[in-house]
Amino acid sequence: MDKQQLKSKDITLKSHQTDKKYNRKDIITGTVIGTFIAITPILFYLYESVPADQVWNTFLFTYDSKLWGNANLSMWIFTGKAVPCALLILWFFTNRHWWYHALLVPITMYLYQIISLFISDRGFDEFELIYMVPVMAVIVPSIYLIRAKMFNKINDVDKTMEELEEEFRIRPKGVMNRLKEYF
Repeated sequence: MDKQQLKSKDITLKSHQTDKKYNRKDIITGTVIGTFIAITPILFYLYESVPADQVWNTFLFTYDSKLWGNANLSMWIFTGKAVPCALLILWFFTNRHWWYHALLVPITMYLYQIISLFISDRGFDEFELIYMVPVMAVIVPSIYLIRAKMFNKINDVDKTMEELEEEFRIRPKGVMNRLKEYF
């Protein structure tokens, strides 16, 4: 082989080695995410291990379900809110589309319901929309403006919708960088 072919082969081998490293990280991340999604039914049914008494004593904490009168019932309500909220948060951090900010609205709603489950003395799920208005006031116009900007670019340039979505995608290097993007 001449020098040119050896150099080309060496570059090809190096690129395959770096691709292998990134693929391994992606495989591990995908495995963790897939496993979490697969065990969500188990997480949901954890409430069945909670006693049907008003006070639930564990070695870590004591939970008194004053409003509900039954710790099992309150944990059933909690898991019914926490599991979808966790899946929405996972979807938010793994979504690469331009509209992923819209997921913040149901995430906020679930978080509000979970918090009110534990600190409220009144009826549950009396969701007051007034607490969601500030979140929606930021998210909905932002999504509309991004969409309008995309349509303006479609009309001005001969790009497909996929190319524009690719242009508007935000690709931070990890969860911490995604969090830093917001705070």
